[in-house]
Amino acid sequence: MCPARTPGTEIREAARLRLTEAAAAGRLRVLVDDSYPLSEAAAAHRRIAVGHTTGKIVLVP
Repeated sequence: MCPARTPGTEIREAARLRLTEAAAAGRLRVLVDDSYPLSEAAAAHRRIAVGHTTGKIVLVP
């Protein structure tokens, strides 16, 4: 086994491919809990640290 590859590398690569295919086909739904402008990244991190999110937190440039 090459040093850069771990036992889970093949599993992650296969999952990444399946997720990419599902997203391209419109079968993947991502739940966004909230979004923050990039200038408020610290507030977004605090929100994540509290642990009361029900979806992803998005930083918008």
